[in-house]
Amino acid sequence: MPEEVINVLAGFWGVLGEMAPYLLFGFFVAGVLSVLISPTLIERHLGGGGFWPVLKAAAFGVPLPLCSCGVIPVAALLRRHGTSRGATTSFLIATPQDGVDSIFVTFSLLGGVFAIFRPIVAVISGVVSGNIVDLLDRKDGSQNEKAQPHQDIRRTDTGGSSILRALRYGFVTLPRDLARALLVGLAIAALVSAFVPEDYFAGTFGHGIVAILAMMLLGIPIYVCATASVPVALALIVAGVSPGAALAFLMTGPATNAAAIATI
Repeated sequence: MPEEVINVLAGFWGVLGEMAPYLLFGFFVAGVLSVLISPTLIERHLGGGGFWPVLKAAAFGVPLPLCSCGVIPVAALLRRHGTSRGATTSFLIATPQDGVDSIFVTFSLLGGVFAIFRPIVAVISGVVSGNIVDLLDRKDGSQNEKAQPHQDIRRTDTGGSSILRALRYGFVTLPRDLARALLVGLAIAALVSAFVPEDYFAGTFGHGIVAILAMMLLGIPIYVCATASVPVALALIVAGVSPGAALAFLMTGPATNAAAIATI
């Protein structure tokens, strides 16, 4: 077997081994949240304008394991049930950037500083975006559409006890949704580690604002979920990208992609 293939497989297995314990625990926590936090509770706190609904939308969204495409139907549903434009925007921006599972994976691969600042930046970017939308809304004289009569929205997965539903979502539904993107992220990380020289990105982009802008522009159009972006960011750091530029990729990569932009 060629040495390059062995290096790729070894890199893939090494990163997967580091991620596995945190990823499994994150799936469990996400399953519990799917049972404890109902859509009706979120809707009740996100209606109306102002700063607080925007802040709460970002705070509610950060732990939810939704990617930049998966968040769109949820945000549309919230919008139909009276969530303000600003709060909806905040939810759309903050939610895909993080998740309970990705926070644990970030801690396992990138350390505590990244794990702490990643959700903080997600909340800040969501709050700033949502308040800008609310401000432009008021200047434009627009009014949020009147909310439809409230409906009690229930998840379709109602079979079995709460524990069984949490385990089913955490270890069946969520891994199935993340599997393809996660494998792609691991494969990219392994390929970058195997074929890109350690100082390539450092020599190309440097460590200043150019590197940060380059990683932001790289992350905007591509599709990578919050969890799958972590091994890619690790590989970029190993290849010479500064931690700040890697954080910029961690924010923009999961937050947007070309398909989501077109859909929104």
